[in-house]
Amino acid sequence: MEYRLLSAIKSPADVKKLDESELPELAAEIRDQMIHTVSVSGGHLSSNLGVVELTIALHRVFRSPEDKIIWDVGHQCYAHKMLTGRFDRFDTLRAPDGISGFTRRYESEHDIFSGGHSSVALSAAYGIAEANKLKKNKNYTIAVVGDGAFTGGMVYEALNNAGHAGTGTKLIVILNDNEMSISKNVGALAKYFATIRANPRYFRLKAKTENVLNHIPLIGRKLAKILFRLKTSLKNRIYKSTMFEDMGFRYIGPIDGHSIPHLVDALRGAVEANYPVILHINTVKGKGYELAEQNPDRFHGISAFNIETGEKKLSAKSFSDAFGEFMCAAAEKDKRICAVTAAMSLGTGLENFGKVFPQRFFDVGIAEQHAVTFAAGLARGGMLPVVAVYSTFLQRAYDQIIHDCAMQQLKIVLAVDRAGFVGDDGESHHGLFDPAYLNSIPDITVYAPATFREMEHSFYEAFYKTEGSVAVRYPRGVEPQLPEEYTYTGEDWQCTGDPADIAIVTYGRCYAEALEARRRLAEEGVRVMVVKLTRIKPVPKEAVQFAMQAERIFFFEEAQRYGGIGETFADKLFQYGYRGFYRNTGIQGQFAAQNTVQGLLKFYQLDAESMVQAIKESEET
Repeated sequence: MEYRLLSAIKSPADVKKLDESELPELAAEIRDQMIHTVSVSGGHLSSNLGVVELTIALHRVFRSPEDKIIWDVGHQCYAHKMLTGRFDRFDTLRAPDGISGFTRRYESEHDIFSGGHSSVALSAAYGIAEANKLKKNKNYTIAVVGDGAFTGGMVYEALNNAGHAGTGTKLIVILNDNEMSISKNVGALAKYFATIRANPRYFRLKAKTENVLNHIPLIGRKLAKILFRLKTSLKNRIYKSTMFEDMGFRYIGPIDGHSIPHLVDALRGAVEANYPVILHINTVKGKGYELAEQNPDRFHGISAFNIETGEKKLSAKSFSDAFGEFMCAAAEKDKRICAVTAAMSLGTGLENFGKVFPQRFFDVGIAEQHAVTFAAGLARGGMLPVVAVYSTFLQRAYDQIIHDCAMQQLKIVLAVDRAGFVGDDGESHHGLFDPAYLNSIPDITVYAPATFREMEHSFYEAFYKTEGSVAVRYPRGVEPQLPEEYTYTGEDWQCTGDPADIAIVTYGRCYAEALEARRRLAEEGVRVMVVKLTRIKPVPKEAVQFAMQAERIFFFEEAQRYGGIGETFADKLFQYGYRGFYRNTGIQGQFAAQNTVQGLLKFYQLDAESMVQAIKESEET
């Protein structure tokens, strides 16, 4: 597909060369490329469609990478990537060895800070701005933060800190508001006042006036303060002072986030301020693609889809779907069950729960730490809370799990979605750390089911048979195909096959790979038993003792090896006097790259073929 303007842009400097009349065409080309690429690769569509004009305006006004643009979460960066020399590779989005769906420092000098988790850009940007100030570097630092990120506590910690920076700190925070205004402005005069404040001449005049007054002997400074109070009083009569100004920022807005001329004027006005600035813009999530505008949440993060209908190309039932169905059924029977999510009701499968049980459904925003402690409060009040959260985001609440849940032996249930490899979202989203860090916490139980039925049983055990806090972790995607010989015993562990000299021990998604490896080896006359752990913490003592019958034991773990369950299993083995061969395979101190799940299983030697190879190699040594 040919794009007249976009194909000619090799760097942000080329954006500045375009005539202003060409910019709407550029925006249309960017949107078209986004929609077609994401329809094939999947990705974050609504959020990126909403910031196209903003991205163009940023690269018209600032000089990247000297001026540093930081995108919060990073899933708003697609247009930024196209305008910073990556258009010719944009069709590799989220593919193995392709460009990332998030900002990545190793990918481009224009990706200033790697994004993946929400609410961090302002803290990082303030740090860079202060570093520039210390080095007498006059470049600007710009943080683009979605209004959703303002539900995360780090934003307010950073606002509180950066608001005291004062003159000379060249920090601009763009609040991308695609929902509603934070402070409601009413009336024509308020809109006029916002327009005036966004004009660069406003700031130039303001700075010159303050400078002149401050140099008048004796009365100059006093007069400047009086005029400032009068101005503030008048402004507050026109519209309410924002919390940002109360925290020390200069506030501009709201501005139409789809008008490039208005955005350019506002950004230039922010440059003239010479103070930390909040630029508040209003955008439409999904702008330019009607289906996404009508259903922005559905197209926020989406797999490959049909452009004409918006329907997903693959729609098989996932673990998240099965979890949502189970929660509705369980809540119908037990009035204590509550669901808590951190702005991920759709992704975690709780959308229907929220409709059926609205009084027992709590979306706390992007605030995982608060979600866990809030759930602890629900538990202390006699409820049975389930916190549905992606594994990668649960990391943020590690301290709360320890202090507010496990240490107090409160019954909260963590539904840990996206456990293990997640594929094309890449290193920031893989759920590879929770087995190790949960394994380190006393008085907490962890289940890792391999099937929908095992997941439901694990939650039942968590609700009614297990003391204290419990985590149930399950992978992204569909239920694995298991051979007919698989039978679910309902126990914390089980063995497939008769006792043998070779044992594969594993849990979760790797169980399907282990059964396939067993089948292949059986065809070659090699007998293997597969010990599957459904409860991985504490490791069932009986499973360890049973595995000791084997002369060679191979543990496979779709998680970080160091501190993980495989190490715990080995420790138990040798405590019980095991003297045979033991090999533990997992991710060894690396951040896994983006790839398909099957590609990652193969790369880290966790697929059936690698298991077969490992066992054969052990016979040769």
